[in-house]
Amino acid sequence: MKISNSTSVVITFSWKIYRRRYSNNPNLTTLFNKYVDKTNVFSWNSVIAELARSGDSVEALRAFSSMRKLSLKPNRSTFPCAIKSCSALLDLHSGRQAHQQALIFGFEPDLFVSSALVDMYSKCGELRDARTLFDEISHRNVVSWTSMITGYVQNDDAHRALLLFKEFLVEESGSEGDGEVCVDPIAMVSVLSACSRVSEKSITEGVHGFLIKRGFEGDLGVENTLMDAYAKCGELGVSRRVFDGMAERDVISWNSIIAVYAQNGMSTESMEIFHRMVKDGEINYNAVTLSAVLLACAHSGSQRLGKCIHDQVIKMGLESNVFVGTSIIDMYCKCGKVEMARKAFDRMREKNVKSWSAMVAGYGMHGRAKEALEVFYEMNMAGVKPNYITFVSVLAACSHAGLLEEGWHWFKAMSHEFDVEPGVEHYGCMVDLLGRAGYLKEAFDLIKGMKLRPDFVVWGALLGACRMHKNVDLGEISARKLFELDPKNCGYYVLLSNIYADAGRWEDVERMRILMKNSGLVKPPGFSLVDIKGRVHVFLVGDREHPQHEKIYEYLEKLSMKLQEVGYVPDMTSVLHDVGHEEKEMVLRVHSEKLAVAFGIMNTVPGTTIHIIKNLRVCGDCHTAIKFISKIVDREIVVRDSKRFHHFRDGLCSCGDYW
Repeated sequence: MKISNSTSVVITFSWKIYRRRYSNNPNLTTLFNKYVDKTNVFSWNSVIAELARSGDSVEALRAFSSMRKLSLKPNRSTFPCAIKSCSALLDLHSGRQAHQQALIFGFEPDLFVSSALVDMYSKCGELRDARTLFDEISHRNVVSWTSMITGYVQNDDAHRALLLFKEFLVEESGSEGDGEVCVDPIAMVSVLSACSRVSEKSITEGVHGFLIKRGFEGDLGVENTLMDAYAKCGELGVSRRVFDGMAERDVISWNSIIAVYAQNGMSTESMEIFHRMVKDGEINYNAVTLSAVLLACAHSGSQRLGKCIHDQVIKMGLESNVFVGTSIIDMYCKCGKVEMARKAFDRMREKNVKSWSAMVAGYGMHGRAKEALEVFYEMNMAGVKPNYITFVSVLAACSHAGLLEEGWHWFKAMSHEFDVEPGVEHYGCMVDLLGRAGYLKEAFDLIKGMKLRPDFVVWGALLGACRMHKNVDLGEISARKLFELDPKNCGYYVLLSNIYADAGRWEDVERMRILMKNSGLVKPPGFSLVDIKGRVHVFLVGDREHPQHEKIYEYLEKLSMKLQEVGYVPDMTSVLHDVGHEEKEMVLRVHSEKLAVAFGIMNTVPGTTIHIIKNLRVCGDCHTAIKFISKIVDREIVVRDSKRFHHFRDGLCSCGDYW
């Protein structure tokens, strides 16, 4: 019986009505009985296939089960769609039952059935079974190879996926032009996905050369995946050239390049691409687009644009989308508006583990550990199981607030109670927590007792604590490890130099300077950003490039007089040069955050909150000065540095001087 697409849809809908025994409308039951010969396997195949294609996998399996209950013998067309439904549901039990029946009826050797089984076992995480079936296929086609390659990629075994691709090419070369064994664009998408996970430029370039040779470069899916592969290798310029060279683009193309820039902290470029997408008007942006733009706003601290995107989310009815909602929470937290983040969080009808973790992290980075832990407790009460990232957020919140006892409790509980094994990020948080509390020996002992190999995050946390507590010996041990692990990062040389400077060991400071110079390392300049009326202003230390620099310095002179009147004393230890007292005071006065604060006050109306972003950790002197300034000018001043947020108000800071 040949069934048209429109008739097939009628069959599918009628099946759902029939199965639920809704007899109020006899016409629907009549349609089902008319079009579906329940004794004909081809009719059942059409129902199962249409349900599977429409994404109703549960109903597709129920239809398959109903057909078997009628003792009908399935044919080779019955199993692929039934097995694909098991894959979609990640239902290994039903998948094994379908496999067993395919075996009983002699269809396991069928190429379409076996390829569907390889895909099902791969999606269910049973790679060994998938590979066993794959190896038993006597005549593989491109679908079989692609299913197995994709299986490895989906199960985080990208290297094996690439090795299998090499085997595929060998078999292809020996197939004497057999079209069924030729690599196609779908296979190349899977291979490029493996390249994304391996993140090696030479491999990606090799695959890129192959697809050019085969003429796949113009395929939309291939180009979209190629963009991501180059981005994961750190080759953002090449990724952009791929995007610019595309003859046609879909929403995935635009989303990919916007996300590439946003994920790499290049917020300006991300927003420019989004504006271009909107201006072109050829492709409508979607929830994924807005999530990527919100990430760019979060990195740049652009609350104004973030609020505009949030308004657009509401207009499009996407606020209930759990991924967009989580991005909104993250954006507001990183723009210094944690209360607005909480309102967005509370409005979410559905929350997943990422939503809860984002809210915990948001409170933590603002130094509000009590609220962070309260959200964590609510999360547990709601039955949402915390994951690896959740515990990083919890421990970071404890670290920012100096909650040593709570930090130890959750560090131990994560493995004992939640089956989450501590990773280097968790150890890094604990070393930071212990170190900042002054327990440097305990922090060092924790590192020595790690089951994992300590990385730069862990040793960096200890080095930072040594800088805070002026511990030269442990500082040198930490720095030596970091020079081995991350030799191109000049930040560690600078930190050790700072430790030497605190100890008055100027010869060692000079030695570090020479070592950096000989290694070709240059310290990145400290800068501060302030957004005034939608325009971002950048200040460097001692900056005289800004159009208003003369007025800024005049204002700072007046402010300096008022600071001295209220008891401010410059912290000379923040100047790491062997120079005189007056010179140190002059250096302190022109730090980038002070220039940004002065400019912000001058160019906003009284009572306006000033938002500053600093690329480095705010220095001790600036922290003290801004506390006093907040009281003098009666303003809230919010500073986001490389570690956390500081909310200055009425001469106090939200960090309680613990940072």
